[in-house]
Amino acid sequence: MSDATGHAAYRARSHFRCLDGLRFLCIAMVLWHHAQPVRDPDWQILDRGFLGVDFFFVLSGFLITTLLLRERARRGRFSLRNFYIRRALRILPVYGFVVTALCAYYILVKGETEYLQAVPFYYLFLSNFLTEHVPTLSITWSLSVEEQYYLIWPLLLMLLPSRFWVPVALALVALNVGVVMMPPADPPLTAGPLVFRMFNATYAPIILGSLAAILLHRPGSYDRLRPLCAHRATPLAALALMALIMQFAPFDMRGLQNLAIHLLMTLTLMALVVRERGALQDVLARQPLMRIGQVSYGIYLYHLIALDLTARLGLGLGIPGIIGEGPALWLLLIAYSLGSWAMAEISFRTLEAWFRRFRPNERPAETVAAEKDPRQQMQTGGPTGKQVTR
Repeated sequence: MSDATGHAAYRARSHFRCLDGLRFLCIAMVLWHHAQPVRDPDWQILDRGFLGVDFFFVLSGFLITTLLLRERARRGRFSLRNFYIRRALRILPVYGFVVTALCAYYILVKGETEYLQAVPFYYLFLSNFLTEHVPTLSITWSLSVEEQYYLIWPLLLMLLPSRFWVPVALALVALNVGVVMMPPADPPLTAGPLVFRMFNATYAPIILGSLAAILLHRPGSYDRLRPLCAHRATPLAALALMALIMQFAPFDMRGLQNLAIHLLMTLTLMALVVRERGALQDVLARQPLMRIGQVSYGIYLYHLIALDLTARLGLGLGIPGIIGEGPALWLLLIAYSLGSWAMAEISFRTLEAWFRRFRPNERPAETVAAEKDPRQQMQTGGPTGKQVTR
């Protein structure tokens, strides 16, 4: 039927071939969303590039949970200490640099002190509840969602018996979707510049990615899911259905429409890791798509800065940029995307490389040896650029 691996081979695999390419697809959606050179009310799918962040969440949940479950299977437990050290060394250097630099520029240099009260909440990873953001820092809401997930999910896996993992994950998804569909509280719960509304915190896709990791980790559920996930048509069919929902769903996609898209994203991811050869898989495994995916975390954090600088440069040169239409917007998209990539590459090779030296390495010797072969190297991850061995 397919060239999909059996469960033992899946568990032994140290490289998910297509996932860097999938990250490219996610970050391309985000880059499109913030420039959007084509604006047509009849094609609302073009307005929904923001869903690339949701796809990143699914990917992140899958990779983080796969890491924890494999470490638990190998050692009998996983190390929370090492998990948080790895996450801190991966997330904080670039995040801290970007947040500190932009806050200093707008508050200290430009004197826009109205943003001062928001600053602590960027460092506390509560920016998904801020009502007003420092310019170009609005995208940090997604990092806050991920950090909140990192704080709670590993503890649940450690404290709960494994038989409760799937029911708890399903309950969390249902709770998130259900609360989002409820009318907001009036007046809302507030604390300073924060407003606590559930639709400001999209947790369902990251939990669905975690659920996928649990199901594929277990032999029984892996074997039951394999016929669907291993079919050649599955990833392309899932993406096609996702596109149809994005095109024809109501403008407000919160609730069941969003859940349907998240489920299709999860199915796409599972299909890519169960069967690594196919039409979509072979495209996603090509360069430079994979390289862009590998540095997608940096691209995500730097891209609004690059967009602002590119638009300013364009206006200075007499190019209308984001105010214009047609060719000017295409030029803006291409220029700021390349600028984002360049900034991310510099960051990855300098700032991030320095901190990567301190990551704990407690993997078995045979796994470390396998990583010397680039064909066996473990995939880097999500908008946060993590590894399955993370």
